[in-house]
Amino acid sequence: MEPSTTIQKMMANNRIVVPAYQRAYSWETPTDTSGRSTQTDVFLSDLEDYRASNTRSPYYFGHFLFEEAGQLFRVIDGQQRLTTLTLFLAALFTRLKSLRELTDPEHICFEDMIRRRSEIRFNTVDYDNQLFVDYVIDQSKTDHHGLETASAQRIVRAFDYFKAQLRDKSEDYLTEMLAIVCQAVCTTHPVRDESEAIQMFIFQNNRGKRPSNLEVVKAQFMYTVHLHGHDGDHKAQLIAEIKGRFENIYKSISAIEYRINEDDVLLYTLRVDFNSLWESNTLEKIGKMLAGNEPIEFIQSFTRSLSASFLHLSDFFGKHEKEHFQIHSLVTLSGIAITLPFIIKAYRYALPITDIGALCSAFEGLIVRHRLIGTRADITARINGVYEAFTTKDSSITPIVEHINWLKNTDKSWWAYWNTEKLEEALQGEINHATAKHLLWKYEIHLERRGQRGYMPKRFDTIQSPELEHIAPRNEPTGMPHGYDEYDETFTSEYLNCLGNYLLLSKSHNCAVGNIVFARKLATYTHNAQQREIATFVTNMQIWGKDAIQLRHDKIIEALMTEL
Repeated sequence: MEPSTTIQKMMANNRIVVPAYQRAYSWETPTDTSGRSTQTDVFLSDLEDYRASNTRSPYYFGHFLFEEAGQLFRVIDGQQRLTTLTLFLAALFTRLKSLRELTDPEHICFEDMIRRRSEIRFNTVDYDNQLFVDYVIDQSKTDHHGLETASAQRIVRAFDYFKAQLRDKSEDYLTEMLAIVCQAVCTTHPVRDESEAIQMFIFQNNRGKRPSNLEVVKAQFMYTVHLHGHDGDHKAQLIAEIKGRFENIYKSISAIEYRINEDDVLLYTLRVDFNSLWESNTLEKIGKMLAGNEPIEFIQSFTRSLSASFLHLSDFFGKHEKEHFQIHSLVTLSGIAITLPFIIKAYRYALPITDIGALCSAFEGLIVRHRLIGTRADITARINGVYEAFTTKDSSITPIVEHINWLKNTDKSWWAYWNTEKLEEALQGEINHATAKHLLWKYEIHLERRGQRGYMPKRFDTIQSPELEHIAPRNEPTGMPHGYDEYDETFTSEYLNCLGNYLLLSKSHNCAVGNIVFARKLATYTHNAQQREIATFVTNMQIWGKDAIQLRHDKIIEALMTEL
C-alpha cells in the first residue's frame, strides 16, 4: 500500500479484514422516529455536501492503520469507515445495476472494492462476516431473521438505509457519487510489527477522538506483552490468549451492548477484582498495575476476569433475564449499576440462580426507594461493607439481603434514608414518569395474582410501548360536562400528577384517548386489571375527581408498600 493513495487503489488486489479481537460494527443508523443525526447519515450527507460543492480537490477519506501480512491487511484503525464504505458501495452498485449494465470502469471499480469472483475485498469480524457476505455482498439473504448480535443488526440497518436513500436517485447522481468515492484520497500506514501497530493506535487515539477505555486497555495489554513478555513461543501464546479473550469479550458485547456500556463492565470487573465499590478511575488503576513488578501476571489474571464478567452479564441480561422474573424485574427498572458488581460476584462464585434472583429483588426495592425519596445520601458508603465481606470464603447472599432489609426499616439517623416511613412519604407526591410506569406495572402484577396460585407475573415487555396516561388529562377538556372535577388550584397541584391519576397503557391506547370526556375514556379501559378497576372508584355520577383519585392512590400505595 502507498502512504498516500485513493480508496480504490488501497482496496484493489488486497484483502482487508477486521481481526476477531477488534470491535465489531458500531456505527448507528437513523430510524423513522429518532430524528437525530447518526454516523451513517453524516457519512452520506458529507459525500452529498462534497458533490454539491463543485470543488476540484478530491474528497479525503481519512487515515488507516493496518498490520500487513503479504496481501492480507488487518485493519487496526479505520474499520468503522471501511465497513460503512463497503455497505454504501454495495447499495450503490445494486441501484446502478437495476438501471443498466455497469460500464467497464464501473465493473473494475466493483472488482477492486467489493469482490472479484470469489475474493471479497473487505471482511468484518468472523462472527458477523457470513451475515455481511449473505446480506450485503451476495444479497442472497433478504430477511431479518437470525441477527444474533447488535453489530449484525447495525450492518443490516445501515445497508437498508443506504438502499432506501439511493432507491430513487438518478443515474447521474449514482455515477457522480461512485466517482467521488473511488477517487477519494486517504493515507495509510501498514506495519509488519504488531507491537508497532498497537503503539501507533495508542498514540493516534490519545490525540484525536478517544476510543473506549476497553479499547485503550486492550492495546496497552498487548503492547506491554510485546515489551515485557518472554521471547519466542511464550510471547506468542500470551498474545494469542489476549486476542482470544477479547474476541470472546466482543462477542458478548455484540449480544448485550444495548443493555450496558462496555466501559462500565470494565469498571465493575475492577471493583470485583480489587473487592471495593470505591474503585472509580479504571485507566489510572490499570496503568499503576502495568507499571508494577508483575505486569504480565496482572494482564493474564485481569483479562480472564474481564472475559468472565462479560460472559456472566451476557447470561444475566440474555438467557436468565428471559427465564427468571426477578432478574427481568430488576433489569426493567434500569439504572442498576450499583448492583452489577454483586451480580458478577454471585456468578463468579457459582451461586444458584435462585440466589441471584433474590439478590435482584432486594436491590430492586432499595433502588426504587432511592429514586423516589431523592436523597443525596450515598448508597455505596452504606453497602460497601457487605460487598467486601461477600467473598468465596463466605459466598452467601444472606448478609447482603439482611442488610438491605435493615436499611429499609432502621430509624438510625445515618442509615435511615430509605426506610418505610420515608418511602410512604415519597409516594404521596409527584413521581418521575419512568419510575411511575415501573410502579404501576408492579401494581398490575399485584392485582392479577390475587387469589391465584401458580400465577405467572406479566412481563413488562409484553406491554406494547407502555406509556403513562393521566386519567384526568393535564389540560382540562373543552366543554361541559367532561366527567372530571373542576380544575381548581387544589386539583391541578395535588391530584393531577400522582399515582392515583396515573394509568399504565400502550402508546396506541394513550394516543386514542387523549383529552376525551371521562365516560368515553372509561369505556376503553378493558385491557388489563388496573384499567378495569377504574370503574370501581367512581361514583354514580361517573365523575373522576379528587375522591376517586385519592381512593385509588391509597390502594396503590398500600400494595406497593408490601412490594418494595
